[in-house]
Amino acid sequence: MKKLFLLLISLGIWLPTGAQGLSRTERKLVASVSRNAPESIDFLEKVVNINSGTLNLEGVRQVGSAFGEAFGNLGFAVRWIDMPDSLNRAGHLFAETQGKRGKRLLLIGHLDTVFEENSPVQRFERVNDSLAHAPGGNDMKGGDVIVLYALKALHENGLLDDTQIIVAFTGDEESTGEPLEVSRRDLLEAARRSDLALGFETATSFNEATVARRGASGWEVDVEGVRAHSSGIFSERTGAGAIFELGRILNDFYEEVKGEEYLTFNPGILMGGTFVKYDPTTGSGEVFGKDNVVAQTASVKGGLRFISEEQKESARARMREIVGRNLPRTSARISFSDAYPAMPPTPGNLALLEALSQVSQDLGHGPVTGYDPGRRGAADVSFVAPYIACLDGLGSMGSGAHTPQETVNLKTFEALTQRTALLIYRLTREAR
Repeated sequence: MKKLFLLLISLGIWLPTGAQGLSRTERKLVASVSRNAPESIDFLEKVVNINSGTLNLEGVRQVGSAFGEAFGNLGFAVRWIDMPDSLNRAGHLFAETQGKRGKRLLLIGHLDTVFEENSPVQRFERVNDSLAHAPGGNDMKGGDVIVLYALKALHENGLLDDTQIIVAFTGDEESTGEPLEVSRRDLLEAARRSDLALGFETATSFNEATVARRGASGWEVDVEGVRAHSSGIFSERTGAGAIFELGRILNDFYEEVKGEEYLTFNPGILMGGTFVKYDPTTGSGEVFGKDNVVAQTASVKGGLRFISEEQKESARARMREIVGRNLPRTSARISFSDAYPAMPPTPGNLALLEALSQVSQDLGHGPVTGYDPGRRGAADVSFVAPYIACLDGLGSMGSGAHTPQETVNLKTFEALTQRTALLIYRLTREAR
């Protein structure tokens, strides 16, 4: 009986209750994913056990080589894109099929992790049949493997023929190479040749996906005051000093800019005294001063999160106005640096969510809803959001991302891969 059961699954003749509404082709596709499921977990273990911290350039290339060979076996044209030495980043893996059928898809992942070569956590270790400790496996080698094995199932059923699919696995998502114009140039070029983008960052839950992500921006305020003996503080000649002025600015930010939905800003580093010096490469600073000297210099660096470019620019304008209201005998200036653009919840994104939700229901897993963008960080999909409709959070499930306790949920891996394969199949059958 067991052999007959497995045979029916492999032929796509039998599927669990709830998936009986699929077409015969779709049933065979889902069965192919099931047949390859043990192999997909073995491949995940293989790539997790190759350290690919962002600054381990050789490790990132090795993981890229493993995926590149696998995509090549599926008929994809594979290329490795090196980054200039000045960026100190390994590069990116791109794999592509060319065709005219259906929507043109861009599938986004990343090869690097936050765990560098000196990390004490390096290996894939099964806890039980449903769970494994896997540094970087959830964020996001698991998502990369879901992409690979969804495409493998499509390939085995001849369903990639005449489709355009670009797989873009970056090698520096966890610490993006600067300038962005160089490190994200190829991703943007791929977006301009695509209709839709699917991102495979960590799934927040089985029945949620990401239709919006907040953007990320840096900001810095530098203040100058009059250096003098502390007995002269508040006098017409000495004024308020740099630290009082910086305190005023931060308090006014809190009182006047805080409160708008999805807008947050955080001062992460603060220094003040006679002289200050900050080293961005190490995240450390030096301060010299005395308690009987009015502070001459003060500086604060922070981050800004926003749901749209309009929200970002509005917040920046208010911050600039606050910085310009100087206390006596002080001056201040604010500067901003862009990192990730926002991915707002556009109609196109919501339509993609609906398509995924229908796939999930047809597979018997229930509807999929949008995840709160206020609880998600930035990701590579945000760079392409200004150009095409996007959906993210389609990767593996797990917990403890970016920590030594990071895990991958093996129990849901097969079902998430089936859902991805079926979504790609249906999208590549839609008219452009």
